[in-house]
Amino acid sequence: MKSEYLNKIFDFFLPRVCPSCNKKLESSEEIICDYCFSKLKLTQESLIKSEFENKFATKNFIKDFHPIFVFESGNEIQHIIHSLKYNKRFRIGIFLGKIIANQLNEKLSDWKIELIIPIPLHRLKKAERGYNQSEFIAKGISIETKIPYSRKAIHRKKFTETQTHLSALERQQNVKDAFKVVNKKLIEGKNILLVDDVITTGSTITECAKVLLKEGAKNIYAASVAIAE
Repeated sequence: MKSEYLNKIFDFFLPRVCPSCNKKLESSEEIICDYCFSKLKLTQESLIKSEFENKFATKNFIKDFHPIFVFESGNEIQHIIHSLKYNKRFRIGIFLGKIIANQLNEKLSDWKIELIIPIPLHRLKKAERGYNQSEFIAKGISIETKIPYSRKAIHRKKFTETQTHLSALERQQNVKDAFKVVNKKLIEGKNILLVDDVITTGSTITECAKVLLKEGAKNIYAASVAIAE
């Protein structure tokens, strides 16, 4: 009762709005309004299996992966991720990370994940944006699961152009040799979960996994808020 009362006071002075529809949130709603949350499209196992085969299976760097929602142009999850990335609404990332943790609770246990690593941004891009959205997603997973996460295991040494309008082959070339492990002891012999906001072709996560495995990681798994079909 007390927290709901405080929420009402805060909402009066600093109204919270849904990142998808911009509707004012009710005091009982957290981050996303109930209507937009109900419209989020969960991935089906059949889609996850086919996308794994298409993006990762032949490369042998990603052991398994699971995106939570389906990303489509103009849908609710696109608006939510856009707000996380460009409107400095960090709490969205933590909220989405907690959803990932709850949805993948059994898988994370089966995968025996020991460390969570967000896909890093280049320092110039991070300075321009002010933050790395994937770090907040990873933090949300860590809060919920108690599995540690690290921003200091690997960094992006190469500044790459935005991949939005690149083909699959161009994306692969764009991220080639983009990552470097900076704390080998942190990753050696561990089952690692790589975390990103959206997986499109899988090129970025694959390149990151390749470097981690080369430097001694045991197995690499991947999770994301969404997947673009």
